[in-house]
Formats: sequence, C-alpha cells, structure tokens
Amino acid sequence: MEKVVLVTGANSGIGLALCERLLSQDSEVRLCLACRNTGRAEAARSTLLTSHPGARVDLLHLDVGSVRSVLRAAQEVKARYPRLDHLYLNAGIMPNPQVDIKAFFKGLFSSNAINMFTTAEGILTQQDRLNADGLQEVFATNLFGHFLLVRELEPLLCQAERPSKVVWTSSSNALRSAFSLEDLQHSSGTEPYSSSKYASDLLSLALNRHHNAQGLFSSVICPGLVMTNLTYGILPSFFWTLLMPIMWFIRIFTNTLTLTPYNGAEALNWLFLQKPESLDSRAKYHSMTSGLGNNYTHPRQMDIDEETSEALYGMLLELEKVIRRQITEEPGRQ
Repeated sequence: MEKVVLVTGANSGIGLALCERLLSQDSEVRLCLACRNTGRAEAARSTLLTSHPGARVDLLHLDVGSVRSVLRAAQEVKARYPRLDHLYLNAGIMPNPQVDIKAFFKGLFSSNAINMFTTAEGILTQQDRLNADGLQEVFATNLFGHFLLVRELEPLLCQAERPSKVVWTSSSNALRSAFSLEDLQHSSGTEPYSSSKYASDLLSLALNRHHNAQGLFSSVICPGLVMTNLTYGILPSFFWTLLMPIMWFIRIFTNTLTLTPYNGAEALNWLFLQKPESLDSRAKYHSMTSGLGNNYTHPRQMDIDEETSEALYGMLLELEKVIRRQITEEPGRQ
C-alpha cells in the first residue's frame, strides 16, 4: 500500500539523505519534497530519480518561516493527497552562528570536550531578527511554521483507522536553560536555536496528549553532530580542516558524532519502520554511529514536563489566532 511521506527541508543534508534511504527500502513510498528553494528542490528530485527511476517524487514550495507560504502549501497538500502517513519536520535555520573562541579552546582541553562537541553548550550563540510576519525568524522557521503546518494538515494526519507519524528533527542543543515561556520567541536571548529546539520537544509531547486518540503520533529525533551547510556555517572553513581529525578521534569515545547526513538520518529512517503506538512520547531518538561506522538508534528521556508542554501548546494556539486575524484583516483580502 502506498505511503505518503512529506519532508520539509528535503533538498539537502539530512532531509535528502532520509529521502534516499526511504526510497531504497520501500518501493511504495510516495515522497513530497517540501522546500523553500525551488531550484534546489528540482535538483534533489533529479538526484533521487536518477538512483530510483520508478519512484514517485513530488515537489512542494514551502517556506516554513512564512505563515502565508505555510497556509498556501497546506492547501495544496490537502488538494493532492487523501492522507499523510509520515510528516517529517526537518527544515530549520541557525542564522549568524557565532562561537566564543576563548570558551571553545578552554573547553577543548578540558573534561567537558566531548559534551562541547556534541551539544555546543556554552560556546554557541546566534543573532536573530524579525521576519515579514513580525515573528522572530528562528522561532517562526524552526517551530511556529511547523506547528501551523501540522494544524492545517490535521484532516490528513488524524485518521484513527490508519495512524500517522509526525517526526521533529530536534537537537542535543535543545536545552531547558535556553527556553522561557515568558520569552516564547527568545527575542531577548542569544540562543534562539536551542530555545526553538527545546520548544519542539515540548510541543511533540503536547501533540501526543491531544491527538493520539485521533491517530496522530509525534516523535522527536536528534541527528547527532552532522556536517551540513548549517554546521559548516558555525566556524571558518580552515577551522573545520583542523578539527576533523580530532572529531574522528573523539568518535571512538562517543557515538553521537554521526558526521555524515546519511548517518544523521538513521533515527528518522528507524522511526519510519516502527509502529507509532509502540514509541515513547517522552523519548528523543538519537542517531548513533559507532567508532567502527555502525549506525543505530538510541532513545533518551527528554528533560520536559507536561505542565510546561501544555502551557506552550496553549500559547501557540493563541498566537495562531492572532496571526490568522492579522492576515484576514490585511487590506485587499476578502
């Protein structure tokens, strides 16, 4: 039976690696590549069809950082498909990442080196900005746009006779210390990426609480440390040239350095094969790669609680009402 799978941010990195792996193991998958850059999406589609000539691969223009784009794309999805079996919320941004070089070298020669490499805790900050909708860009792209997409696609996802999976690409950098309900969009902080990823962990728990009975099941993954365009933007290229031998050495002692998009997509691919009812809603499923190059998935309990999760869910619902009202009241709209 055909399985309809929509992947946001599917034109490169972990998203594209996931699509390649899904087509390799299931000939009945129908993929929808939901991407902001149409040209890159077409190139990704061509790459997939070269290795899988008979595959069904559709394209969808979607900028999850734009409310209007999310609403338009959702309407198109509902017109195309009678249901969605899997929705991978993989797109994300980390604008203008900056590293505290002094803290980095101090941590490099300390007992905290492995944790620093795997989470970037204490060394990584970002500069955020407002988008066209008046929302903080990282919050809008990494969290709210995906939340709105799920809300719009509930008719395709909430079909109890055929359970669906929503899967969030989170991070080991999703830290409780970076998140605050009083500053939901993290407009006053320096870790919007970490805040948005922690919020996605909380939101996944809330989605399960509200929608499991309707057949929608939500899970969270961490791809490990993967070398993608997002990662390479953190440090100058010559730093990565110096660091890569160290990182390969560190992987002997920690299995979270997945390094390649293929390895980083391990947990995403593993979840595709699981029965949604069997998954732990409080677990984050980590992609792991051993020092010998063997990939596997390992669940770890998330540092989340139901009270904060429910409060976040309610606040997002209220923000959704405000944003929809603003769009409705725009001049020229009926």
